[in-house]
Amino acid sequence: MSKNLTRRGALKTGAGAGAALATPTIFTGAAWAQESGFTNAPTGDTVTLGFNVPQSGPYADEGADELRAFELAVEHLNGEGDGGMLSTFSEQNLDGTGILGKRVEYVTGDTQTKSDAARASAQGMIQRDGAVMISGGSSSGVAVAVQALAQEAGVIFMAGLTHSNDTTGKDRKANGFRHFFNSYMSGAALAPILADRYGTDRRAYHLTADYNWGYTTEEAITSSTEALGWDTVATVRTPLTQTDFSSYIAPVLGSGADVLVLNHYGGNMVNSLTNAVQFGLRQQEANGKQFEIVVPLYSELMARGAGENIAGILGSQNWDWKLENELGDRYSGTNAFVQSFGRKYGFPPSQAAHTCYVQTLLYADAVTRAGSFQPCAVVEALEGFEFDGLGNGPTLYRAADHQCFKDVVVVRGKENPENEFDLVEIVEVTPVEQVTYPPDHPQFAGGDLGSCNNGA
Repeated sequence: MSKNLTRRGALKTGAGAGAALATPTIFTGAAWAQESGFTNAPTGDTVTLGFNVPQSGPYADEGADELRAFELAVEHLNGEGDGGMLSTFSEQNLDGTGILGKRVEYVTGDTQTKSDAARASAQGMIQRDGAVMISGGSSSGVAVAVQALAQEAGVIFMAGLTHSNDTTGKDRKANGFRHFFNSYMSGAALAPILADRYGTDRRAYHLTADYNWGYTTEEAITSSTEALGWDTVATVRTPLTQTDFSSYIAPVLGSGADVLVLNHYGGNMVNSLTNAVQFGLRQQEANGKQFEIVVPLYSELMARGAGENIAGILGSQNWDWKLENELGDRYSGTNAFVQSFGRKYGFPPSQAAHTCYVQTLLYADAVTRAGSFQPCAVVEALEGFEFDGLGNGPTLYRAADHQCFKDVVVVRGKENPENEFDLVEIVEVTPVEQVTYPPDHPQFAGGDLGSCNNGA
């Protein structure tokens, strides 16, 4: 078995990234056509899903939690465990008998946090393992690459953790759907709070991961903060493979900036924030103000990696495991998922785990409502779909771009955490109306869903 592939129990084994690289990556409809008229139509008593996550690379911690959530979702769909969110989901179509009576099996692969490796891994799942749906990823570069592949192959892509505007913007595809929020939403939710906490007369220096997520997050934060009076002093790109950011942090103090914005995620953010604290930025004053650091997107997993350095840092999240306890029934489903995940793994789930679990249930429900695994039938079932009870409050899967719209969580690192799993506090939940935008907004321009593809 490939080292890039993981087997779970007696389930199928997928193809590793290395093996898959030998297979051509361009698909035609004819190559994937099945007698039943669509790619990998299930013919027996099982159906195979493909979970493609970073098991190595800078986002590997997020990938590990995604895989835990996928395993849990499959258990619940197959009638095992406590059922989790199946009981809180507003639709109540999933009854623990699999999907359309077929037991759910799955294969996994390692994206390596690299677009080419992710595409090759997903390709093997589709071509050799018969996956009818692909999910996962913790990089928007990966998401865009795999989403394009799914469109070519004629399978559904239920995006995992991907935050770049591009996924449902210029690179949107009819066969792809995103539950996770995006860069624009982070900017819209964070900027008013940054202005309120730090004032409108601020000068920001951005360090930005050098790929599509970094670019769109930088754009979203700069445009939102500049609209409230902030100036942007510099925007500097950093390699995704960077581990020591000292050489990037050193110029910040002499730049005239009084805020450092770290458009970094996963291990990159842990390392860059650590370097910034080591350089004493948080003890400095600039322009007569206390120097501040902002991380537009971070998770409890990243907070754990950053330790005490996360204290006081403002950012945004798609979901937080404390939502229902702190803010009530609007976020029902949260506690059911947290309890189920905690029983199985011994600690609370991250936002990455949550979005992957939810995407799996949403796919299963769409197939059930459509009465078919046919991709175009699933697309029709998801477009314009409104649902509740999955932890984020009332949510819409907008038909125009396949983006979910829901409330956004603004968080802050706790100054005095009680334990290693409670490092983040909820500052505010920004209502969905404040983060909603038209499909042709300039930050999402150039995208065209095109037509759904059944692969036949």
